Amino acid sequence: MSNIYNLEPPTKGKVVLKTNFGDIDIELWPKEAPKACRNFVQLCMEGYYDSTIFHRIMKDYLVQGGDPTGTGQGGESIYGGLFRDEFHTRLRFAHRGIVACANQNEPHTNGSQFFITLGAADWLDKKNTIFGKVVGDTIYNLLRLGDVEVDSETDRPLDPPVIKEAEVVWNPFDDLVPRRDARREREEAAAKKEAEAAAAKHKSGKSSQKNLGLLSFGEEAEEEESQLAAVAAAARIKSAHDILEDSRLAKAEETPAEEAIVMERPAKKSR
Repeated sequence: MSNIYNLEPPTKGKVVLKTNFGDIDIELWPKEAPKACRNFVQLCMEGYYDSTIFHRIMKDYLVQGGDPTGTGQGGESIYGGLFRDEFHTRLRFAHRGIVACANQNEPHTNGSQFFITLGAADWLDKKNTIFGKVVGDTIYNLLRLGDVEVDSETDRPLDPPVIKEAEVVWNPFDDLVPRRDARREREEAAAKKEAEAAAAKHKSGKSSQKNLGLLSFGEEAEEEESQLAAVAAAARIKSAHDILEDSRLAKAEETPAEEAIVMERPAKKSR
């Protein structure tokens, strides 16, 4: 096995696929497959693969991803269409961890999709463009990813593994400039959405408080009105007849005859 690795040309460039099964480190062969490597690196830099899934997994054979639609039918290269195959005599599907372009089972039909082998697959030599390989202990994360349960008819995972982010650690192309920063656009869109939600929540809370205040005021007004009515009824001015009949008011007591003081007129003087 070591002889097989020794026959491979040196790598240049590195990308890390951050998945929910752990990191997968991929080293590249930009000299042997320049178009495929440039396509892969630029799509990674643009955030094209972020939050995409591995939509096809065949045990002990391969895992396939790179389709933003997650169907296996989508994806587009940086060239605006399909690009040509690139084969090299020293690059073969001789061991697990080989990274290559997925095509439409026809020559020169490469796009954004790629696959990684889970074992040797020499029947794919000169059928699919090899542009990288998985290195280090991250190969074990790849193998764990390849063990997930799938639909036996479609090879689609029941719970598809996710590429959370594709990070370019070493860009082998000095002249490569991303067409857009999809990652930044997503962050800005998320921040805008969060700000709008916060503003709506604040407005809703303010409106709710205002309505509660009006309701409270209305209740207090009704209560005050009832109290005023009660006071007015109690303090209503009574008629003279009512006053005389009011037991709370003291009646004038009659003076007994024997105690009455009679004021007589003075007698006239006789002349």
